[in-house]
Amino acid sequence: MSDAIDFERMRTLGDVARYHAEARPDAVAFSFEGRDTTFADFDRHTNQVANALIAAGLSTGDRVAYVGKNSDWYFELLIGAAKAGVVTTPIGWRLAAPEIAYIVADSDAKLVFVGPELIAHVEDVAAELTHRPVVIAMEQDGAGENQTFETWRDAQPDTDPRKPIATSDIAIQLYTSGTTGRPKGAMLTHDNLLAMRREAGKSPLAWNQWGPEDVSLVAMPVAHIGGTGWGLVGLLNGAKGVVAREFDPFKVLDYIEKDRISKMFMVPAALQIVVRLPRAREVDYSRLSHILYGAAPIPLDLLRECMEVFGCGFVQQYGMTETTGTVVYLPPEDHDPAGNKRMRAAGLPMPGVELKVIDEAGSSLPPNTVGEVAVRSASTMKGYWKLDEATATTIDADGWLRTGDAGYLDEDGYLFIHDRVKDMIISGGENIYPAEVESAVYGHPHVAEVAVIGVPDDKWGEAVKAVVAPKPGVTPDADDIIAFARTRIAHFKAPKSVDFVAALPRNASGKILRRELRAPYWEGRERQVN
Repeated sequence: MSDAIDFERMRTLGDVARYHAEARPDAVAFSFEGRDTTFADFDRHTNQVANALIAAGLSTGDRVAYVGKNSDWYFELLIGAAKAGVVTTPIGWRLAAPEIAYIVADSDAKLVFVGPELIAHVEDVAAELTHRPVVIAMEQDGAGENQTFETWRDAQPDTDPRKPIATSDIAIQLYTSGTTGRPKGAMLTHDNLLAMRREAGKSPLAWNQWGPEDVSLVAMPVAHIGGTGWGLVGLLNGAKGVVAREFDPFKVLDYIEKDRISKMFMVPAALQIVVRLPRAREVDYSRLSHILYGAAPIPLDLLRECMEVFGCGFVQQYGMTETTGTVVYLPPEDHDPAGNKRMRAAGLPMPGVELKVIDEAGSSLPPNTVGEVAVRSASTMKGYWKLDEATATTIDADGWLRTGDAGYLDEDGYLFIHDRVKDMIISGGENIYPAEVESAVYGHPHVAEVAVIGVPDDKWGEAVKAVVAPKPGVTPDADDIIAFARTRIAHFKAPKSVDFVAALPRNASGKILRRELRAPYWEGRERQVN
C-alpha cells in the first residue's frame, strides 16, 4: 500500500471511514482503555450506527446529542450519524443540568447518548425538559435501565446504507457560550470539517505532514472543536488515535511513553500541569515530533520550559468554533527559546485562509493598526442554529467572519492578537462569557448588580472574578455567592473570587465599564489577554 493519502476521495465524514477501511483495513483507527478498533471495524461499526439511527426513524438533518467524557465510541457515533445524514451535538459533561437541558432542547435532539459520568444526572436534566428524548447509555449504568450503545449498535446490519450526503450538509453542531447568556449552536458542514483539512494535508507544511506510523493523543474534550477536530485530523490522515477519557496529567505521560505518541494538541493550562510533574523530566519523548497548542495564549516562560522538557516542535493554533478550529498557525521555526517578536504572534493564515483587520465600518486597516480580526475560508461555519440575526451580524454577505478579537497584521502577514472586542474570558482553554456568569450570580438575594471579568491567573491563564454591588442592609458573603452560582452553571464558569463595591462604574448611557474594572488587575501587562 502506498503511504500517500488520496484526500480527494474523502468528501464527507462517511467517506473518511470508507477510504481508510479500504486503504489500511487492519491498522488501528482508535485505541481506548485497552480496546483497539481497526479501520475495517470502525467502518463496519459506523455503518451499524447509521442503520440504527435510520431504524429509529431519524432523517437527514435530525439531531442527536452526546453528553459524556471522551470515548472511541463517540467517534463511531459521529461518523455513523454522518453516514445517516444525522447531526451530532456533543455537550460538555462538566455543564450543570439546566445548561445541558437547554442545549438538548434547543438542538431538538431525538436521542441522547450519555456517558457513565452523567447517567446519574439524567433525571435532573429530564426534569428541565418538556419532552424527554430516548436515552442510550454509552456504557452499562448501575441500574441497567437504559439500553447500551454497544447493544443498540450491534442489533443492526453492518452494510453501508449509502445514503446520499451533500458536502454542504451539517455534520456536527457545537455549542459556544453566548454573549447574551445563552449558548449558540454553530453548524459545521462536511466541507467545513474536511475541505480545509484536505488543503492542509496537501500543503508543504512540515509540521502538518502525517504518516501511517503517527500516533495522535486525543485528550481535549470532544464537546470542543479542539477535541473533536483533533480526533478527526488524525482519522483523516489515517493515524492511530489514542483517546483519553479525560485530561489526566499523569496519564498523558504514560500515553506518550507507552503508546509512543507522535502528535498531540493541548491547551497551555494543560501543558503547564504536565511539564511541572516531577516525572516529566524522566520520560522518553523521542517519538514526539510536534505539540500543537491553542485556545489561549501561552506565557513565554512556560513555552521555554516545555520546549526544553519535551524537545519537540511547537505549533501555536488560533481559531474558534465558528471557524471549525485552526485558521492561523505559528510554525516551529518561529519558536525561539530566547524570545523574539513573533513569539507573541498568533501566526500566519493556514492554506486557504484569508485574513484582514477591519474598523467598525468593516473597512480594511493598514498593517500594524489594531482593529477587529476577520477571517474567510472554506471552514467558516454555515451559521448559528435557529439564529439568523446572530449569523448575519457574524458573517457578512461576502463570507467574512468577525472573530470578536482585536489585533493587527504586521508587514509580513503575521497576526497579533491585542485584546478582545468581546468580553470573553478564557480560563484553562474554556470560553466563558460574562453575561452567562452574571445571570447565575444575579439571582443571589444579596446581589444588587454584578459584573464579571477575567483576571490574570498563573495556572489557568485567566480566572473568573465577580464584582458585586450588594443590596442595601445586607452582609454579603463571597463563598456563599460562589456556591450559589455553582448550582446554576458549571463549576469552571462560576467565579473563583468576588470583590464588593458600592456601585459599578458606568458610562453616560449606563453601560458597565468593564475595562475600568479590569484595569487594576492587568496593570503593567503588555496585553489584555494572559
